[in-house]
Amino acid sequence: MAKASVDIFIGKFVAILESEAASIAGVHDQVDEIKQELVFMKSFLADADEGNKVDTQVDEAWIGSIRDLANDVENIIDEFMYHIYVQHRGRRFARWLRKTIHFPKNLWYKRQIANKLQKIAVRIRAIHERNLRYGGRAAVEGKSTSEDIRRWVQTQAESSLYQKEDELVGIEGDKNMLMGWLMNKEEHQIVVSVVGMGGSGKTTLVARTFTNHVVKSHFECYAWITVSQSYVLEDLLIRLMTEFHKARKEEVPTNMNSMSRHELLEILVNYLETKRYLVVLDDVWDIHLWEKIRFSFPDTQLGSRIMITTRREDIASSSFQVESHVHKIRPLERSDAWVLFSKKAFSSYPNKSCSPELLPLAQELVERCGGLPLAIVALSGLMSSKKSLTEWSTVYNTLNWHLTNNPLLEPMKSVLLFSYNDLPYRLKQCFLYCSLFPEDTVILNMRITRLWIAEGFVEHVKGLTPEEVANSYVMELIFRNMLQERYQEHNHACKMHDVMLEIALSIAEKEKFCSVHEGSETMEETGALRLSIQTTNGEIGYSCTGLSRLRSFLVFATGASSFSFSKTLLFDLTLLRVLDLEDVPIDNLPDEVTYLFNLKYLNLRGTPIKELPESIGQLRNLQTLNIMDTNIEALPRGISKLLNLRHLVMSHYQNLSQVIGVKIPSSISKMKKLQYLGCIKSEGNIIRLIGNMTQLKALGITNVKERDEEDLCASIQEMKVLSKLGLWVADGEDFLRVDALSSPPPFLDTLTLSGKLEKVPHWVCSLHSLIYLRMGGSRLEEEVLPHIEALPSLRLLCLDNSYVGKELCFSSGFVKLTYMALVNFSLLNKITIEEGVMPNLDFLIINTCLSLERLPLGIEHLTKLEGYTFESVSEQFTESIREGGVDHARMLLVDERCKKYAKKSYY
Repeated sequence: MAKASVDIFIGKFVAILESEAASIAGVHDQVDEIKQELVFMKSFLADADEGNKVDTQVDEAWIGSIRDLANDVENIIDEFMYHIYVQHRGRRFARWLRKTIHFPKNLWYKRQIANKLQKIAVRIRAIHERNLRYGGRAAVEGKSTSEDIRRWVQTQAESSLYQKEDELVGIEGDKNMLMGWLMNKEEHQIVVSVVGMGGSGKTTLVARTFTNHVVKSHFECYAWITVSQSYVLEDLLIRLMTEFHKARKEEVPTNMNSMSRHELLEILVNYLETKRYLVVLDDVWDIHLWEKIRFSFPDTQLGSRIMITTRREDIASSSFQVESHVHKIRPLERSDAWVLFSKKAFSSYPNKSCSPELLPLAQELVERCGGLPLAIVALSGLMSSKKSLTEWSTVYNTLNWHLTNNPLLEPMKSVLLFSYNDLPYRLKQCFLYCSLFPEDTVILNMRITRLWIAEGFVEHVKGLTPEEVANSYVMELIFRNMLQERYQEHNHACKMHDVMLEIALSIAEKEKFCSVHEGSETMEETGALRLSIQTTNGEIGYSCTGLSRLRSFLVFATGASSFSFSKTLLFDLTLLRVLDLEDVPIDNLPDEVTYLFNLKYLNLRGTPIKELPESIGQLRNLQTLNIMDTNIEALPRGISKLLNLRHLVMSHYQNLSQVIGVKIPSSISKMKKLQYLGCIKSEGNIIRLIGNMTQLKALGITNVKERDEEDLCASIQEMKVLSKLGLWVADGEDFLRVDALSSPPPFLDTLTLSGKLEKVPHWVCSLHSLIYLRMGGSRLEEEVLPHIEALPSLRLLCLDNSYVGKELCFSSGFVKLTYMALVNFSLLNKITIEEGVMPNLDFLIINTCLSLERLPLGIEHLTKLEGYTFESVSEQFTESIREGGVDHARMLLVDERCKKYAKKSYY
């Protein structure tokens, strides 16, 4: 965190050096001095942040002082830039007045900035001198070093080899699967990876498999080594040789410590090339480890196996250049989680069971563990000494405090902190920012990446847009199992595990990164730079000070019927960059919001706001404006003054098929930085004008008419970087005509066509990048499947009243399809799925197909199916899958396949 802050710090000072402030006598030298000081500090802070030194539990107070200093300077710079903006705003007469009358005030203000910079320089020197005076990088008494924690984690991992069978729950099925991979008849080498977040039970599962006597008897020699974050390759080779010899009760070579890497490699290869061996590489963090060590494991076609446990999905799914299998650890099911918790928590209770008065709280605590075995075991140990309802309530209400301060939970926290400490500093900021969202919130990737960009967390990478870089951050956090991948409304999304959320909050509050408050609380000054209000009654306590430092302000008003802002509060937020009011019940946008010069992100989605003020154009730094699902019908002309706007998100869904767009002024075509525009209402010559916006990557248009075909296709033709396109007709009986499009945008990955079609557009079959396709109200008489079955990238397909035939036959293709929804097929009475089609489908929806009388023929061929929804189906359909029905046996097979995922339903 400190390294990131200082990078911003130095960059801001360079900006001042080139600004008007540098012309003030003495400021240039002050800025240059402070800049040089921080350049020297930066290397130390980088080491402290990345954990490259053994003693990096160094003076945390010093690092905290530097962090606070960086934040203060950034605020000074933003304050100065805001003042310059205010001074330069206005017309010619106002500018003349400012030069003649306001110049002394301007000069006074610049001198104020100079004085503040001088004080910053004094503080920097004072911090350095204080650190030297009190012994510099002295260890904090009573704190464990990172090496101590690493040794503890390794000991815990190795102890999994000796864990008793009756201490484990919910792993039998996974263990049998791993044993099958290890002992199959394949003679070539196979790598088996087990991946999951810290504490998910990877090591325990692999240990239970590794120690199984049937498995051990299958191999001639075996070895288990823990790799961890810091390793020496020679040490790994020595440990491997030692383990192999010990397993066979052979004498361990005594001179290995003096051997070179080449010599160690040679004797290991010679030892293994005539044996069938099993190797476990536990706790792998380095994606390059396999390249460094794979030559140690010869493939002599004897059926040898290597198992890897890791928290990183990119490591688990690496190309090992041999056959490989990946098993992703899933959270424990509720029943198994309760059994595991009860084993320890109630071991001293009568009948070793939970008393009725504690049951609701105990179940809530287990729920907060999110199926994470390490959290369940740690928490059950803590609760085993609590007997009264009061004690249980206290822990439940102060779980965040216990994670930080209770020694019984320290091991769990340490294991999970390894994942956090391994993050690059930019990803640490991004990860902590997710803690501003309430527990169990599924966050759209588009939302969180835009927030990160607005905050300045996303680095500039030549050749990539900020959105592309930010998306890579999301995927990195998912690969590292710091965030969990989700989907919402067919969009990519993510979620933070409940336990990780608690730990992230404890870090964020300690570092003054952010603070989370309930709406009923009276907010006190914390020094935090970001504030999340999470309320159910629409009230915020205003007896607070110090909010002028805030950079992000997010409100989550779940269940609130009304909400109001204090004007005093808004005037205090002059440095605010992010204002997120999604789903907050506010009726109008206060005029004071448009004075937030630094605002880069404004989210009003789901609010009942009816209009935006004309003064919205004053938000010159705004990058994202989201007014989706509001009551806004038209944008003011001032919107076109937002020349830095990149995302203008707007539309209102009446239902899945009908979208209401927003009227926009013709001057919007001047906004050359706009990337995302939708959904706009087609009126006048707006379709022709947006053809000038060739930079658009996402576009949605409603109210499309048949006569718009030529202009519409001509405009789309110009958009070479367009990736998302949605078109909705003006009236359900109108035809959507898009055949005049000679060649579609080459990178189109999302397409929605809503309206009657005479035929499938000729260009759809050429969309090789298409991932999501939705066709609504098409009412085609020709078969639709032959036109789309060969699309190589298609993963999500929604067909809604798109075909008026009686049969759908999936006879080939759809190789990457994972999600399919068939909705509103009024005449459809038969669905056939031939073997080998849709081999990766994991979720199927059939909704409002009232003529369909039976389960799709061939549904049993969908071997990857994890869940289904059958809704508003006919009584004959329901009878066919019930006990005694013609499809009951096949339904049982599907249910068994989906059982562990609990994603099935039918009505």
